Amino acid sequence: MGSGRQVAVFGAYGHTGRFVVAELIARGYVPVLSGRDADKLAAMGHEAGLDVRVASADDPASLDRALAGTSAVINCAGPFASTTAPVIEAALRARIPYLDVAAEIEANLDTFAHFADRAREAGALVVPAMAFFGGLGDLLVTAAMGDWKEADSAHVAYGLSHWHPTAGTRLSGAVSRERRGDYRLRYTGGQWEHRTDAPPVLDWSFPEPLGSRQVIGEFTMADVVTIPSHLSIPDVTTYMTVEAAGDVVSPDTPAPTAADESGRSDQTFVIDAVVRSGDTERRAVARGKDIYAVTAPLVVEALGRVLDGRVHAVGVASAGRMFSADDFLRALSPQIALELHQ
Repeated sequence: MGSGRQVAVFGAYGHTGRFVVAELIARGYVPVLSGRDADKLAAMGHEAGLDVRVASADDPASLDRALAGTSAVINCAGPFASTTAPVIEAALRARIPYLDVAAEIEANLDTFAHFADRAREAGALVVPAMAFFGGLGDLLVTAAMGDWKEADSAHVAYGLSHWHPTAGTRLSGAVSRERRGDYRLRYTGGQWEHRTDAPPVLDWSFPEPLGSRQVIGEFTMADVVTIPSHLSIPDVTTYMTVEAAGDVVSPDTPAPTAADESGRSDQTFVIDAVVRSGDTERRAVARGKDIYAVTAPLVVEALGRVLDGRVHAVGVASAGRMFSADDFLRALSPQIALELHQ
């Protein structure tokens, strides 16, 4: 457990940040609440009895003050295109581990491109995309691989009952679209392709009781960055159920609403992760509730392993590279139910 160690949470008052703060407290850590909105921080700090430190991504000195005396920092503040690099820089100056919950493909690519050498040389630990998108899919594919050293392809299909996006999700999506322009990204043949055609719509056979569903193929998410960052798989594709894909892009879809005392919504999910080598197929399946809420146990479990030294890498590394995938996934029970078919 946390043993009273202080952990800075940048973007603590956001939708996901609040789940992360609650998870940290439940595991015995002392969250230090940080972000740029002084009023929101003060209200949250007063309610929870926690230290608050106003900081902005464009003010390095304020970030240094926010991280002072903490054991690690978790970045929950999007758009991550604006916050990732400054907060990593601050973590490197403070010589503490950095984790984020970024699902922005471009921000994840930037983290690997700009910080891999520096973090490794400094002996620092940087774990990007330690969230539902990016981290969980990577762990599932890594677990499904088992003793395989390489595979021909990896496929991660998301079966969401619905997707009511937060304001942060909408803002991050807008920033990604602005950076990307008129093309979409696809990872094939071991490299990124820029595509201008429409992604395919096809049927995916999810495990029962979900069954066959129409999905948007090449609905590229952060997993397509994290998986090939450490696994020898030249083709990585993610898929999203058509209804959920429609929800997240519609301006009329409402924000998530609480369905229980913890603040979780009634959204459910099934992730079907499949790796293929020749005619052989291996699969890992995860089931759970609320993609935003479940990010909290994911990133806080990662934090505990980082602080305790239960890691397999130094520098910038995704969840599947940094941790023992099978053991990590099983530690998430009962929030996430796991099935492995190897």
